[in-house]
Amino acid sequence: MYLTTDATVRDILIVDDSAFEQRMLADLLSEMPYRVAVAFNGEQGYRLAQARRPDLILLDVRMPDMDGYACCRLLKANPATRDIPIIFVSGIDSAQERIKGLQLGGVDFVSKPFTPGELAARIHVHLNLMRRPDAMSVPGSEPATSPDPEAVTVRAAMRLIADNLGALPALAEIARSVGTYREKLSQQFRTHTGQTVFAFVREQRITRAMQLLKETDFDVQHIAQLVGFRSAANFATAFRARTGQSPSAYRVGGTAGDHQTS
Repeated sequence: MYLTTDATVRDILIVDDSAFEQRMLADLLSEMPYRVAVAFNGEQGYRLAQARRPDLILLDVRMPDMDGYACCRLLKANPATRDIPIIFVSGIDSAQERIKGLQLGGVDFVSKPFTPGELAARIHVHLNLMRRPDAMSVPGSEPATSPDPEAVTVRAAMRLIADNLGALPALAEIARSVGTYREKLSQQFRTHTGQTVFAFVREQRITRAMQLLKETDFDVQHIAQLVGFRSAANFATAFRARTGQSPSAYRVGGTAGDHQTS
């Protein structure tokens, strides 16, 4: 039997739309010092994670309404849940899907069908590596309040955009990937950032291009492609409008022009 190093009973949240998979995981964990809660999709899992603050989450990928990736984005964008380790447990067995899960903040990715002993060992390792934020808090201090749910959604969308500038999904897909829909995300963006999604995308592209111009020797055309412009000419036009300089002049000079806009 696997025991955590401090012999504390730990809380584990299972998020899976299959009742059979839930029962199999719950039966496995019942043999260890864990308390188990279950959720049937990403949205319910996200709500339960906020309410229960589990020690670890076992998260399926393909689920209705909100999939595991969208759930993970929200969990990692929320200060109240971002430190909870997430192990993806999925029937999808491709390197691309595993890499995506890890890039989103998962600590591990276990493919179904899995060996019970292996999954138990992985849970054991990540629980013992985990450092609970409340364990490091000042004695007598109040727990952190939950952030505005809309702000969490916007933060998750901002990270998705920043991570995919070169091949950005359509706005409807961005919204779906953070558990909402296009019109609602657009409104939330204006409320919380004072700008539209598209204005934020433009700013992120230019900011990233400025970084690449200074920190790499990539040519201008390659940088344009990396940050999502269709051509070097379009990139140069947008860059000059934002900074007052051409990309080449910025690379040499190192600062934006005097009439830089916000």
